[in-house]
Amino acid sequence: MIFTKEQYIYKAFGLKIFSEIPLPELDQVITADGQADIWVRKADLTAQWAKERSAEDIVTVKENFIMFEIPGTAIFLIKNGNQIFISPVAGSCEDAIRLYVLGTCMGAILLQRKVLPLHGSVIAIEGKAYAIVGDSGAGKSTLAASLLKKGYKLLSDDIIPVSFSEENNPLVLPTYPQQKLWQESLNQFGVESSQYKAITERETKFTIPVADHFINEPMPLEAVFELVKSKNQETQLLRIENMKRFFTLFNHTFRNSFVRRSGLMEWHFAASAKLVNKVDLYQLSRPVSRFTAFELTDLLLNAVKKGEKVCE
Repeated sequence: MIFTKEQYIYKAFGLKIFSEIPLPELDQVITADGQADIWVRKADLTAQWAKERSAEDIVTVKENFIMFEIPGTAIFLIKNGNQIFISPVAGSCEDAIRLYVLGTCMGAILLQRKVLPLHGSVIAIEGKAYAIVGDSGAGKSTLAASLLKKGYKLLSDDIIPVSFSEENNPLVLPTYPQQKLWQESLNQFGVESSQYKAITERETKFTIPVADHFINEPMPLEAVFELVKSKNQETQLLRIENMKRFFTLFNHTFRNSFVRRSGLMEWHFAASAKLVNKVDLYQLSRPVSRFTAFELTDLLLNAVKKGEKVCE
C-alpha cells in the first residue's frame, strides 16, 4: 500500500504496518516513500459478516480470507496477506481490539504471506535464536523471562515469525518488546504487579515492557524447545526425532486450525521440512507441582552450550 505523503508507520514482525488505530506496543518509523506492507483500517463489516458467518463456526476461513467475530469487541477481516479490517462494537475496549490485531490477525497475516508463525517465545543467545514453544499455560513466557534475567535478549513473545533465506536457512523476525506474564510468575521473580497493566479479560496476567531486553533484528534459528507439563517430579530434556518433529511444529503453529482451511497444508509441510533439516528440536518437561523456571533455564542453556549430554 502506498501513501501520498510522509506517514508514521509501525515496524514489527519484519513488516511495516500502517494503522488507523493506535498500536502503542509497536515501534514507530517515519517513511519518506510512504510505503507499507500491511494496512490496518476500520470498516463496517456487519453486512459482510452476516453473509459469511457459519452457524457451526465463529470463524470463516478461505484462501487468503479469514473473518471472525469477538462478541462485544469487534468483527475482524484479514485478506491477501496485507489487509486487516476492524469493525468495532460501540463502546468496546481498545485494549481488547489491539490484543486481537497483534495476535490472531497478525498470525493470520503471516500465514497468508507464507511466513511460518510458531506459538511461543524466542530468546537470542550469542547471536542465535532459540524458540520455546508449547500449549497455552505451559510456561513459555515464564521460562523466557528467566532467561532475560540471565542477560539474554527477547526477539518475540506469543507469535514467532519464521522466514527462510535463499539458502533455506530459518530466520526469526523480531516482533515487539513486550511479554505477558501471570501473577504467579511475577511473584516468583519478586516483581510487584501493581506497576504493570493487566491484559483485558485476564486480570491476573500482565503486559511487561522489555525494551531494554529486546533485540530488533532478524536472527538465525538454531533450535526449538517444546515445553510440556509432566506428572514427574523432575525436569527433563529429550531430543525430538523423526516424524515427531513435524507433528511438534504443526501442533505449535499459531492458530494451526487456519492452515488446512486456507489451503496451506502442502506449504506448511514443506516449510517444516526445511526447518527440521536445519535446526535441533528438544522437549523440555516440567512438573506441575512446583516452580521450575530456573531449573529449566539451566537445562536449556546446557543444551545450547553443549555442556550436558541430552537424553535420547
